[in-house]
Amino acid sequence: MRRTPIAVTAVSVLLSLSLVGCAKDPSEAQQGGGGGETTTQQQNTALHDKLPDKIKQSGKLVSVNSGSFPPYEIVGSNRDLSGAAADLSDALGQVLGIKVEHVTVEGLSGVLTGIKAGRYDFALGPIGDFPERETDNDFVDWVQEFVVFAVPKGNPKQIKDLDSTCGLRVAVMAAGSAEKVIKEQAQKCTAAGKPALEVQSYKDQPSSILAVKSGRADAFFSSQAPLTYFVKQSNGELELAATGQKNGFDDLFQGAVVPKDSALRDVLLAALQELYDNGTYAKIMAKWGLDGNKLDKPGINLAGGKG
Repeated sequence: MRRTPIAVTAVSVLLSLSLVGCAKDPSEAQQGGGGGETTTQQQNTALHDKLPDKIKQSGKLVSVNSGSFPPYEIVGSNRDLSGAAADLSDALGQVLGIKVEHVTVEGLSGVLTGIKAGRYDFALGPIGDFPERETDNDFVDWVQEFVVFAVPKGNPKQIKDLDSTCGLRVAVMAAGSAEKVIKEQAQKCTAAGKPALEVQSYKDQPSSILAVKSGRADAFFSSQAPLTYFVKQSNGELELAATGQKNGFDDLFQGAVVPKDSALRDVLLAALQELYDNGTYAKIMAKWGLDGNKLDKPGINLAGGKG
């Protein structure tokens, strides 16, 4: 649902990232992660044997994503995937003795509905874990995140926190948790008689960043990890704002999404724990500048307090 529909032009040149089209079924997927540079893992036969029969018979896990979400997922022009999630999926595939194939679809809603419908086995994400999402999905959480703003250098609109966004144009990713929070803030601005907050919903991160760089939006409200990546790639054009603030969120956990009560959930948790124990998880997170987003251990449905 979008408050202000925005026509977005192609952004394949943005930050040298090319976006891919929507793969319609797993047969169009590309295998592997493209991340590389991680320690080769030994197959855990016991975990392989616990995989759902469909996955063991096909010899592959189909992982779905909604496009570039640096530094976790960076989709290339030839549909290859790099980033922290790509490296992690490579390692998980080796532990489970299975191929991991990646499919890109349009938007987060396409990811979640595709998993629920059984078109894809899981999304490694990381995707925001919220109690309301746990009704239809299970989360295997592996990072903690914070939500801030990317703004032009110098923070010309002086955004200090969520309450200072009234009267501004704020870009968000469509169907994400940040969109929900900023729309609630827009209602608060109007109810208080303050200048209206214009919410601009985009299909992906690069489109949202482009809106700020081109002056169509005053800020982009999203996860701190990818925004830090984009700021570093902006050659001084952008900076972060409202860091160290709650910004409408409590503790925010993110992770892999699997169908509700799927046998894959516990297998993924155990495989992730193995990568924690042997140091691979820490190595991957450090490689992509994500030390501040590490969890001490992976967990299931941490937003609901079950992990």
